[in-house]
Amino acid sequence: MFLGIDCGTQGTKAIVLDAVSGEVLGEGSGAHHMISGANGRREQDVQDWLTTFEQATAAALAQAGISGAEIQGIGVSGQQHGLVMLDESGHVLRPAKLWCDTESAPENDRLLDYLGGEAGSLERLGIAIAPGYTVSKLLWTKEQFPELFARIDKILLPHDFLNYWLTGRCCSEYGDSSGTGYFNVRTREWDLEILQHIDATGRLVKALPELLEAHEAVGTILPAIAERLGINPDAIVSSGGGDNMMGAIGTGNIAPGSITMSLGSSGTVYAFADEGNVSAQPSVATFCSSSGGWLPLICTMNLTNATSAIRELFALDIGAFNAAIASSPIGAQGVLMLPFLNGERVPALPHATGSILGLDSTNLNQANLCRAVVEGTTFGLRYGLDLLRESGIKSANIRLIGGGAKSAIWRQIVADIMDTPVICTTGTEAAALGAAIQAAWCHSHAEGADESLQALSERCVSLDPGSETRPVAEHVAAYHRVFQHYRNQLQGV
Repeated sequence: MFLGIDCGTQGTKAIVLDAVSGEVLGEGSGAHHMISGANGRREQDVQDWLTTFEQATAAALAQAGISGAEIQGIGVSGQQHGLVMLDESGHVLRPAKLWCDTESAPENDRLLDYLGGEAGSLERLGIAIAPGYTVSKLLWTKEQFPELFARIDKILLPHDFLNYWLTGRCCSEYGDSSGTGYFNVRTREWDLEILQHIDATGRLVKALPELLEAHEAVGTILPAIAERLGINPDAIVSSGGGDNMMGAIGTGNIAPGSITMSLGSSGTVYAFADEGNVSAQPSVATFCSSSGGWLPLICTMNLTNATSAIRELFALDIGAFNAAIASSPIGAQGVLMLPFLNGERVPALPHATGSILGLDSTNLNQANLCRAVVEGTTFGLRYGLDLLRESGIKSANIRLIGGGAKSAIWRQIVADIMDTPVICTTGTEAAALGAAIQAAWCHSHAEGADESLQALSERCVSLDPGSETRPVAEHVAAYHRVFQHYRNQLQGV
């Protein structure tokens, strides 16, 4: 039995996995609160994460009907790019700035200039640092809170912090580290010079966590935390990883030939690669995977956050929202939404705001606005998928995950816009499942059994044939025209 935890933006989810049968026995969850402010501030109190970790774990164990003593390992998935700073006593210095925080965008611009622009960043790190990456948050903290900055003893990503809470050990693995902006994805090493550039005292370099291979365990759970969670005190804690890396494992995307698309708070599209071939496109992040390879990825900043905003504006529940979308035709009768409520990463428009275009007296209605926000967010994913395809990524279908994937009408829109069949996994919590599978892999390695990740994946990941959705030829043709209109409008943003 293994516990998989996914600490995301909106909440924490937990699953209990029987790694022998491949069956998920129980699930639990808890909601997070967002601290929002002027200039793009998006932060969370890490105590929220610990509280929901306990709540979700207790609920998953209860639903599974097993004792926590049966849990042999824990894997943690975390939202990428976040910054958790600890002092020398292990106390958290301030709320964690998140992936969707753009308050430090000016600092990112200055660091990008230091690296020689996007081309220089790609050459040096293998990625082009973007607003929301961890590195700019460090420079922002130094300038906004110098006294607090002087107390930094450890700098951790969200999943690193949870592993530290569980084990008392500060570690990170290559996949999640790839999104910091101070990690070289080609050599799989920290880039110390950029941290020295931010602070010449060496404080940040000393605060870095130790790097682990994906199959290595961080350690054994601390006795006090094991008692608090009601978990086996001999349970190991795996290396874990970022939510996209764990989502890849949880969808069986651990070998070339698969594409995973996530319809969550953000939108992501990624594919496994066994070589670290860095794309010339700055918007393609050639992250490392948490399974021993690389994970070329694109990320949009606006997805269900934008669709939820429209849904809540009209006070619609999910069923009514989906019915409204279905009642509007392809192209929403000429209504086009550029849903850049948080700026945007793909397309690269960090300072953009949202727009609704093409309104007239005949098409201004609820249904068209609902369809336009779904189409607009999905166009951003198509824009990113085209970049991945240009870099050589190929797949016969797309494995769809995230809250939006539960909507049949949205699945059809995705299939038509991408001109590719889509299919969902049977479980809804791909990142938590991936974390549990990785925990089973790490446990096997620690026990000397060395069961392959591939074998575990084949046993634990299954696809839902009832969700398979194929593109409709006339829809594809219609969307080709609307997508070109979308691309043309980007020139003026």
